Amino acid sequence: MEGTVIGPGPYRATKLWNETIKLFRLGMPLRRHWANFRYYDNSFTGSEAVDYLHELLRRNYNFGPDVTRYQTLQLLRKFLKAHAIEDIKGRHGTEDFEDNGQLYRFPTLSPLKSLPTRPLLRDSSDLPRLIRWDDYEELPQQENIAPHKSAVMASDLWNKRHSVAIGDVHECKLIRRKEITTKQVDHIWKSMTVAHLQRVLGLKSLDGVLNPAHVNGKHIVHNVFSVNKTGIVVLENKADDIPYWVVSAMKCLANWPNGSDSKQPVYLGFERDVLKTVADYFQRLKEPLLTFHLYEVFVNILSLLQEEEVTTEALQISSLLLPPPNRRRLQLLMRLMARVCQNPHLPPLNDTITTRTLMLQMFSHCVLGSVDEMDLDELLATKLVTFMMDHHNTIFQVPSKLRCQVEEHMSHLKRVQIKYAGSDTDFSASPAFCKQIRRVESEEQKVIGTQTPIQELLEGLIADKELPAKDKRKRLKQFQRSYPEVYHNRFPTEESKAAVIPEKPPRPKPPLMFFNLKKSFQPFQRSWSFRA
Repeated sequence: MEGTVIGPGPYRATKLWNETIKLFRLGMPLRRHWANFRYYDNSFTGSEAVDYLHELLRRNYNFGPDVTRYQTLQLLRKFLKAHAIEDIKGRHGTEDFEDNGQLYRFPTLSPLKSLPTRPLLRDSSDLPRLIRWDDYEELPQQENIAPHKSAVMASDLWNKRHSVAIGDVHECKLIRRKEITTKQVDHIWKSMTVAHLQRVLGLKSLDGVLNPAHVNGKHIVHNVFSVNKTGIVVLENKADDIPYWVVSAMKCLANWPNGSDSKQPVYLGFERDVLKTVADYFQRLKEPLLTFHLYEVFVNILSLLQEEEVTTEALQISSLLLPPPNRRRLQLLMRLMARVCQNPHLPPLNDTITTRTLMLQMFSHCVLGSVDEMDLDELLATKLVTFMMDHHNTIFQVPSKLRCQVEEHMSHLKRVQIKYAGSDTDFSASPAFCKQIRRVESEEQKVIGTQTPIQELLEGLIADKELPAKDKRKRLKQFQRSYPEVYHNRFPTEESKAAVIPEKPPRPKPPLMFFNLKKSFQPFQRSWSFRA
């Protein structure tokens, strides 16, 4: 019996708990058992319960085939504590359930939990509307510019025909959005990311799933743009990063047996000690990497696992909401888990279970968990982390749809627009008319508008203090070949260039003895090479 996929909604874990108990009660075979010199009807042994529930969970899409027998035993212990089952003497409330021949039965009272209610967000101002054209500035109007007269028809004739064709021309002004601040950029990313997440999850509202007050726009912008060439988040404060000794241990396992940073002597069981070092660090974190605030978001994503592309996009968006240190740790951990599971040269890390099962058991609860420790946290975490580990190369990419939407929105805000008198915008200043300009002026404005971002690119390259001098000279030469006019305007003389571009250090001359050796061994140049 496969069961139904629990849909998204508030406290989805509680719904899933109730659904699992219903399926277990409906399907668990009950029969007569002999114990303590008597028969017990409608009962089952601990081992029979583990066998049946284990297979039920593995076939249920909410959990999947990676559920282990030990996790099933742990869940049955929670069932006993919650009085979803009891022993044949009616005892419950503890976690003394064992995988053996001890007898158990179902209680007559309903074991289902009542669904807790969450208060709706009273104030939706935590997620304000996107910035629009309401806040604008007027572009200066150039006066005393004679309109270009058409050689085909006089202006009076043109005005007469124009009035007949489309009516009178209203007064208009050129306006544009004021310069977008960093705070506004953060707000735009926050608003559009949350709205995009709601659409992907297929929810009418995020009430009970995500509180927008817990979303930080700065975190989203940092996760999008502050990354290295492999897409891993780069942190501004190194104190927030993973300690160096943990990173070294992770590299040792990921690159086994060629761990570049490992200088420790390799002994029997060395790789297991290294794994324990990594596990100790992640298991001692104050909260799971996906944070308590985002627990409901990621649990809701579990209902989408039947659609891989939708699940991937939902994880891409949700992981952008993480604090940058959490996102970086999660990226490195998922990459480590995937590499360890796929490394054929790594010795077995456990004597009884596979490496894949070990990695999921060891790190799943470090990734996902609720503040109140829901009964199904471990199983849900295993299901989610399995998907994340198998798709770690794609779930941390920025969704192309979201990026395009944000860039298009900000581009629209910066774009010049014409507003006519009597429209929704009220102009307090004196009215002005749109002026026709000469073609030469139009071309000049086009060139200026195109060169401005290129000039900013050049200035950013010059001001980059972290770029080595050799690389900076190389990139400036490439820039000079691509944009010679902009480069010449910035560096009209050699003096202006020398003031900001570091000079290439002169190469030291080789000693005289080198030339004598080179001349002496000239016949052997094909077989030998010398370096200064």
